[in-house]
Amino acid sequence: MNFNLKGAIEILERTPHTLDALLSGLSSEWLNGNEGEGTWNAAEVVDHLIDGEEKNWIPRLKFILQEGESKPFPLFDRFAHLNVSESLSLEEKLEVFKTLRMKNLAMLRGITDLEIYFEKTGLHPAFGPVRVRELISTWAVHDLTHISQISRVLANRYRTDVGPWIEYLGILKK
Repeated sequence: MNFNLKGAIEILERTPHTLDALLSGLSSEWLNGNEGEGTWNAAEVVDHLIDGEEKNWIPRLKFILQEGESKPFPLFDRFAHLNVSESLSLEEKLEVFKTLRMKNLAMLRGITDLEIYFEKTGLHPAFGPVRVRELISTWAVHDLTHISQISRVLANRYRTDVGPWIEYLGILKK
């Protein structure tokens, strides 16, 4: 097992800064591109991350700690952010995400002796029993997945412009 809380937090605390550095100040041509129908652009990914901070990670952790496997924790609608119309700029969304993430990490760090609960299980509505350490590991890897997704979406903008070098650009491989 590779999981440790400190290592997960190292990724989780860097994500807001990584996204800020990658996305702030980019033109709408970069921010609104996607990989085709049914895929998300960079701003939509940030919206999804915000939704997760509000409704997924810490709420599920608290639910597991309180309820164990007595009942499944509430479903998380991974697509709910697509039905919300907001007029925030991307920079404002990044700030909202950063604020929520810092609050959630403070809450995570504030759970006394969290390590003793790593093997405690809760009941996922689709997967069945899941451990606290699996939830926190997934949170960190979820961040990395979406950072990768955003990078891939940005790279896709120049897919037809790189010419024969596409052969060496793994990010553009399908």
